Amino acid sequence: MGPVTPPRAAEFVRLALQGIDREYPNQPAAVLRGPGDLLSPAALHPAFFGCYDWHSAVHGHWLLVRLLRVCPGLPVAAEARARLSAHLTAASLASEAEYFEPAEHRGFERMYGWAWVLRLAAELAAWEDADARQWAKNLAPLEHRLVALTRDYLPRLTHPVRSGVHANTAFALAQILDYARTVGDAGLEQTLAARARHYYLADRHYPVEYELSGEDFFSPGLNEADLMRRVLPAREFSTWLDTFLPGLRAGNLGRWAQPAAVNDPTDGRLTHLAGLNLSRAWTLHGVQSALVPADPRRSVLETAAAAHEVAGLSQTFSGHYAGEHWLATFAVYLVTNTGL
Repeated sequence: MGPVTPPRAAEFVRLALQGIDREYPNQPAAVLRGPGDLLSPAALHPAFFGCYDWHSAVHGHWLLVRLLRVCPGLPVAAEARARLSAHLTAASLASEAEYFEPAEHRGFERMYGWAWVLRLAAELAAWEDADARQWAKNLAPLEHRLVALTRDYLPRLTHPVRSGVHANTAFALAQILDYARTVGDAGLEQTLAARARHYYLADRHYPVEYELSGEDFFSPGLNEADLMRRVLPAREFSTWLDTFLPGLRAGNLGRWAQPAAVNDPTDGRLTHLAGLNLSRAWTLHGVQSALVPADPRRSVLETAAAAHEVAGLSQTFSGHYAGEHWLATFAVYLVTNTGL
């Protein structure tokens, strides 16, 4: 992958800006404890009320921060900073943190939304910028609340969630592991690595042909491999990959070799497959990055990644809010080499 161009970065920014203040349509995921909880999205979530749902609003903000950081000088930078400052206020983010206090809300957005908040926190922590420092300070109460919830939850999660959508455990662990390393939280890093080993180290002969299902935006198997390349030393990961995907050395990626077709971009569930192409591309790149240059598996992975990248990027700007409220985030994650 080459670097993202300023014109394309500006297009992604504009797509995110179209969503973060768009309160409706909205799909809330709240547990209602009584009539007093029947509030508008903006009243419930003053920072993250747009983009159709809470997690998409969170990662829409991450998109803006990521592109402001890696593509300085964008013509839309001033507007993006202004919108971020309007949303990421101390008061709004304190309210977001307080939302997780009642017992009924502690499972809200677990762990997909949590992972995106901590990816946002990591992006801000890594950026030497005055606005970013203020936004990071404002985000801290929510950040710390979700770290505490993560520490509490993982020991109780006896088996990983091997889903192709939001609940996927491997995706969340990978993102939060990157966060822990960025902010220097060695205790959290150790917890995450230990849980990853517990969940996935013994996996053998992953059934690639069982993927994909019709509404996936993740490959459970590739998410797992992309996590384990973060956890295991290079030589140990190479050995683990041979047992996990024994056909890979012979060039067999099964259904992972070909991108998914999106038959109806107006359908919010079916358009998940466009996101699958993007997330497959970044996980294939991630797995490849952990292998030595002479490893023959690299070319197989790279060929598949390139095909998925072309397909996914061609599906990002569909003209339909069903996909456009979130697909740009997956595209930016890919084209800016996030997690690598």
